Amino acid sequence: MPGQTVQIRTADGQMPAHLARPAGAGPFPGVIVWMEAFGLNDHIKSVADRIAAEGYVTLAPDLYYREPDRVAAYSDLAKAIGLMSKLSDERIAADVESALAFLKAEPGIRADRIGMTGFCMGGRITFLAATRFPIQAAAPFYGGGIAGLLKGADGIRCPMVLFFGEKDGFIPLADVDKIRERLEALGKEAEVVVYPGADHGFFCDERPSYQAAAAKDAWRRLTTLFAKSLKS
Repeated sequence: MPGQTVQIRTADGQMPAHLARPAGAGPFPGVIVWMEAFGLNDHIKSVADRIAAEGYVTLAPDLYYREPDRVAAYSDLAKAIGLMSKLSDERIAADVESALAFLKAEPGIRADRIGMTGFCMGGRITFLAATRFPIQAAAPFYGGGIAGLLKGADGIRCPMVLFFGEKDGFIPLADVDKIRERLEALGKEAEVVVYPGADHGFFCDERPSYQAAAAKDAWRRLTTLFAKSLKS
């Protein structure tokens, strides 16, 4: 079914979001898709639509709603970094809580079966949310800064698959190793996948770094995780 724009009430105002639903009455599990540093653009909306087609009520919030100019072109990294720098973990956590409350209140939703995924900045947000909120599955894609969140990793209570590119200039492989080692030491149900030759943004077919084989495999792993964790 066609996605629509909805408004999520937050402490700082109305946060727009793209909401996509499967066909039918449900009840369906839910998924929140967290955007890249470039904003809630057509690519992120298309990912939400694809996930919805797999049988999930899917919500993609616009975390830049406090700003007047909220989307950056993939060629304008400086603008994206400027927008991203205005967020704080405290603001992000509050917005995550608001998005979760909104999705759980939607008609035809299984409020006890909510998963998350996110890309770039949204990958880090997905990991952060998993450390703080009771969600049922998490799939962060090339989340820069996840290594800095590992002190809170003991709070993770859901299965997780984390995706990285071997050639990612923003995320050193040493950080990926730290993430893997910390999650293993804590006994978390987490798989860390590193794609050979893949760069940052390998999942996005609108970016020069797109790698079709890695994107296809990551989609398979993502949908498998969600089907196992959210549809049972």
